[in-house]
Amino acid sequence: METDPDGELEAAEIHDVLRNDRRRLALRCLRDDDSNRLSVSQLSETVAALETGEDPAPRDKRQSVYVSLHQTHLPKLDRLGIVTYDSDGQFVALADRAEEVTVYMEVVPEYGLSWGEYYFGLGLLAGLTTVAALVGVPGLSRIDIAAVALGFFAFLMGSAAYQVYSQQDRIVFQRLRS
Repeated sequence: METDPDGELEAAEIHDVLRNDRRRLALRCLRDDDSNRLSVSQLSETVAALETGEDPAPRDKRQSVYVSLHQTHLPKLDRLGIVTYDSDGQFVALADRAEEVTVYMEVVPEYGLSWGEYYFGLGLLAGLTTVAALVGVPGLSRIDIAAVALGFFAFLMGSAAYQVYSQQDRIVFQRLRS
């Protein structure tokens, strides 16, 4: 696959990048870091910890992740313009095309919406339902406002729990431990 340096990434290229768990984790770690720039060593330690669920991950796992990132994954992401990889200085950062890929990591699987759009729609529905119940729309005027709020809150929390679980985002749990 030859990438047009000025155009957008092709769908096949994006799917190829995202089909690998280690690349997805590396991109997520870079995106979640405040500076969006990490040393390859830091990145490999975090990815290894996420893969194993142990912090710190076993030494052989960290080494395996480091080697595969250094030799395979980061050069590929760099060629596609998704990251900037300085193999001499051993630093990696998100590049201009990263958003083209990371947006697909945020999609609600069955509906093709981003999680932001999903939560916005849920909030809008909750607000409209509450207003309709307050102004006395037939069928909704009998519903207790507290029950509506509690129902939407429970649905919101369930959705958030599903999002964290489905993305296997152990970073949240790792941050809670530290």
